[in-house]
Amino acid sequence: MSVTLKLATSLDGRIATASGESRWITGEKAREQVHRLRADHHAVVVGVETALADDPELTARLPGYAGPQPARVVLDSRQRLSPGCKLVKTAREVPTYVMATGAPDPSLTAAGVRVLTVPALGEDRPELKTVVQALAAEGFSNLFVEGGGQVAGSFLRCGLVDAIEWFRAPILLGGEGRPAVGALAVAALAEAPHFRRVEVTELGDDLWERYARMA
Repeated sequence: MSVTLKLATSLDGRIATASGESRWITGEKAREQVHRLRADHHAVVVGVETALADDPELTARLPGYAGPQPARVVLDSRQRLSPGCKLVKTAREVPTYVMATGAPDPSLTAAGVRVLTVPALGEDRPELKTVVQALAAEGFSNLFVEGGGQVAGSFLRCGLVDAIEWFRAPILLGGEGRPAVGALAVAALAEAPHFRRVEVTELGDDLWERYARMA
């Protein structure tokens, strides 16, 4: 299983203002490339906070694209997704998974959502290594992790990220903005996750930086 982390940030690594405003930090060309990357992966992963705040579709929407859609995966230990949200309402059209730490909620399964129960870690969060194993057992061989910051930090902290697709906009949001990566518990530079930049592309005013994990 390979795991790719997508980040769309300001120059100083922020994904939203202090109030949570985030649409749109990056420009149209960057957002279009994200849709292409979604189409190249078996599943898109987000945290429940992102799902609740943005009510996303998490589909690959490109002009003329008629290929398969990635499955949508929500890390939702307490199954807080509403039956009225876009992900649940379209679960019979596009495979949708909830990674929970308790018994499946009948309102989600009745809508076509597949609820997978995994062990909890820390503050009742799904244990990510088990999450990846469970998704691999479902037949997925690559994941596209889209956030938010706590989810990004958790995947990095567990050493699960193989590549980063970083879209960086030429704006600054400052220290009060919401960080793209949550706590990593790094006490020394030697403990920090290390990545090698493999490509940089201009997309309008934005930069698309691609990184691979260093062995």
